[in-house]
Amino acid sequence: MSKPLHKTICDKKRFSLLYEKYAQELGNFLYYKYGSTLNPADRVQDAFIKLWENCAKILPEKAKSFLFTVANNLMLNAVKHQKVVFKYQEVKPKDYTNESPEFVLRKKEFLKRYEKALSNLKEEERVAFMLNKIDGKTHKEIAEIVGVTKKVAEHRIYSAFKKLKNQLEEFK
Repeated sequence: MSKPLHKTICDKKRFSLLYEKYAQELGNFLYYKYGSTLNPADRVQDAFIKLWENCAKILPEKAKSFLFTVANNLMLNAVKHQKVVFKYQEVKPKDYTNESPEFVLRKKEFLKRYEKALSNLKEEERVAFMLNKIDGKTHKEIAEIVGVTKKVAEHRIYSAFKKLKNQLEEFK
């Protein structure tokens, strides 16, 4: 077996040559094995960062093996993390409540009446009201979005609120 020419890869030029030689191949390997959803290019970069951090410990002839092992382990960690994320996304909210059945029924009835009252508003009033109360937009922002003055936006919001109060006793 021949002796290696260089003992470390800590030289920027040697490291750059390693990057040019293996980065594409490593990226393709990860892409083919795991697909694109887990960002194989990021894992390639992370593997090269780890190689640079450990450049004094790794012999040049072992660099390729190190890169592929580290990159593969990083992808496996990403897969594990993705599984945990999916598991917690599957957790459903509780289907029970401490509220009385009467309260739940009243809440559903109020929601129906509220939606009907909203649909009875003029479109410009409903839009201004929803932008303010649901999206939390200021009067000035609403005026810019809708293309009217701030006073007109305020008037539409207050007009919608007044109509809703007249139609829904719980709104008072």
